[in-house]
Amino acid sequence: MQDPATPPPAPIAEDGLRPVAHLELKAVALMLFTLALIVGSALYLLYARGAFEPTQTLVLTADDSEGVVVGMDMTFSGFPIGRVRRIELADEGHARIVIDVPRKDAHWLRVSSIFTLVRGVVGGTNIRAYSGMLQDDPLPDGAERAVLKGDATGEIPQLMAEARALLGNLNALTAEDSALGASLANVKDLTERLKGPGGALQVLMGNAQDARKIVATLDRTNALLARMDGMAAKADQQVFGPGGVLPEVQATVAQLGGLLADTRASLKKVDAVLAEAQAVGANVREGTADLGALRAEVESNLRKIEGLVNDINRKWPFARDTELKLP
Repeated sequence: MQDPATPPPAPIAEDGLRPVAHLELKAVALMLFTLALIVGSALYLLYARGAFEPTQTLVLTADDSEGVVVGMDMTFSGFPIGRVRRIELADEGHARIVIDVPRKDAHWLRVSSIFTLVRGVVGGTNIRAYSGMLQDDPLPDGAERAVLKGDATGEIPQLMAEARALLGNLNALTAEDSALGASLANVKDLTERLKGPGGALQVLMGNAQDARKIVATLDRTNALLARMDGMAAKADQQVFGPGGVLPEVQATVAQLGGLLADTRASLKKVDAVLAEAQAVGANVREGTADLGALRAEVESNLRKIEGLVNDINRKWPFARDTELKLP
């Protein structure tokens, strides 16, 4: 018999599975959680892309908007600072590109900024901003600027023409009758002559006969140098050998040294004799002075005698003229 306090067992489904309590409520909660997750992810993506940041509008005008799509970034020094919000056709027929620039990045744009629309050969179109003078006034909100276009594909025809001209020049250079072909032929001929018997010497001299003369001259020069080496060896032996000139010169120098010593002793003796001669000369000089005075006195006496003789000769009867003159 069953206890009245015990709850009755749950009914078992026909397929053998037990039913889940509050299934509908749980399903609604799961759906709400999934929806909230999706909405949160969308809001985060919008936040990450700056959808909730304050922005200012920049309008770029161009002849056409080829290659520009909504959501494209506008870069400054390689960093994105704006995004294309929409593209529209103006009444004048040119394209208007509306760009949202976040306020935190708007300080990079100045009234003197330049905007370019560049189409590359490989890759898409790029919108770039350049600010040369960051000290200029900031770009106001809603400013409209013309964009400069640069199409790299426009230079392809010019590049093809230049490449075609370059190939033509290469064909002209490599032709058989070109100057380069003639130079290569001359180089080949020169190489063959260098490999010949005369080698580089024949190439330098111009013919084999002159080259042989140069070789003969070199041989004679080598023989002469060998003879000179032998003569130098003999001269070395004769000069510096045991019986050479140098030992005899050294002996002679030794003898000259002895003679010089003897001469030095003799000179000392001569110096002593000269000293004595100088003493004798001094005495002779004093005697010579006395003799000079004596000679002067003798000459004076002789002059007096000569005068007296002349007076006697002038007087008669010693005068030579004996003629008497009457008064």
